[in-house]
This record gives sequence, structure tokens and C-alpha cells, in this order.
Amino acid sequence: MTAVEGTTVQIPTKDGVADAYLVHPADGRPHPGVLFYQDAYGLRPRLREMADRLAAEGYTVLVPNVFYRRGPAPVVELPEFIDPGADPSIWRRLGPLVGSLTPEQAERDADAFLDRMAADPLVADGPVALVGYCMGARLALRTAATHPDRVAAAAGFHGGNLATEDPDSPHLGAGNITAELYFGHADQDHSLPQEQIDRLENALTAAGVRHTAEVYPGAPHGYTQSDTSAYDAEADEHHWRALLDLLHRTF
Repeated sequence: MTAVEGTTVQIPTKDGVADAYLVHPADGRPHPGVLFYQDAYGLRPRLREMADRLAAEGYTVLVPNVFYRRGPAPVVELPEFIDPGADPSIWRRLGPLVGSLTPEQAERDADAFLDRMAADPLVADGPVALVGYCMGARLALRTAATHPDRVAAAAGFHGGNLATEDPDSPHLGAGNITAELYFGHADQDHSLPQEQIDRLENALTAAGVRHTAEVYPGAPHGYTQSDTSAYDAEADEHHWRALLDLLHRTF
């Protein structure tokens, strides 16, 4: 396994300064960049662990705290093992954070995150890849649409509300996307019912976007997160295979 080096960095944005985790192979050379969008639980040890695994495959990975407007991570203190079923107060605290991030803010943030990566000598020149989990899948889809010249590939896993009937639904940007996309949906996920899966598929197909979408059988929302009650080891390993296949094919 390739040795990696990780550190906390600060990213100036139009709305403040975002803290982030940056990790890369320890060889000091530039590698393809991956912008890693968090789930609703935020930047924490599990996401750093996942970023480390990606970096060990030969990528420079940036994981920003997208809730930075409310403070540095952890914005909400969480237990080491997250079980919203046992503690409903977790979502009462997280819900307002998730709802507070507007599409306009997300687009401004993506500008700053991508600029930070473009300026880093440890990130190879050219477009980057995106990966997002839960709410991060929405951010990845939006960023692929708003920054098509800067994104070569994007993947989203157990994403919710990807194709709603709202006028600012992420799927409505499909016509701008030039990247190749992959989605790993959870079939036990109330935040992405079948009608939204179909709506997303139809939008991507109509726009001619290269994409693959799979529904992981029996997988709950959050299946990649081993520090939560939703973790599914089989689905998680499937996600790693699919993600790395996309990245290796792209770079």
C-alpha cells in the first residue's frame, strides 16, 4: 500500500475560510485530484480514513468542511458510533446545517475548492474527479454541471434528493455535464425513491451524459459509513470497486 501524508488546510472562499483535509501519496509528486464531498455527518475520522484509502491508490484528495460557515469541523459533536435511531437528537442538530447550504453557496464553494486544487503542486494539471456521499452526491452532481470544464468524472453514493420536482433540483443541470458519472443508489433509501432514480436516469440519458447507475440490493442509506448503524460491508466494498474503476478509467 502506498504511503500517504495528510494535513489540515484552510481554503479562502467568498463567504469565509473553509477548513479541509488534504491527503496525497508521500512521494512528493503531483497526482490526479479528487474533490471529496462529505456526507451530512461532516468531516470526521471516517472520512479521513476513506480519503487516505483513495490517496493510497495514487490520488491527491481534498475533503472540505462544507459547513464551515457554522464553524470548523466538527461543527456538531457526534459519538464515535453514530446511530440516529438510538439518538434522534442527532438529526435534529444536523438537519438545519444540511438545509442551510444553498445551491448558490455550493457553487461559490466549488469555485474555491477547485481553485485550491488547481494551485496545489501536488495536484496534476487538468480536470479533477469528484466523489460525494449522501448530501455530497448532490454537491458532486451540481459541481459537475456548474464546472464542466474542470471535472472529468464524478461519483455519488447513497445520494438523496438528486432529482426532485423543485426548480433547483440537481438533475436539472444534466445538459451542462461533460464528465462521466457513476451512481451507487441504496435500495432502502427514503431520500431517493424509485421515481427520483428514474427521473435522474431520464435526464442524464436525454442529455447524452456518459453514466452508470446501480441500485445496491439490500443496502441502506449511508452504507459506506462504518462509524454508523447504516454500514453495509458488502455494499461498501462494491462502492470501492466501482469508484476506483471510474477513477482508473478516467486518469
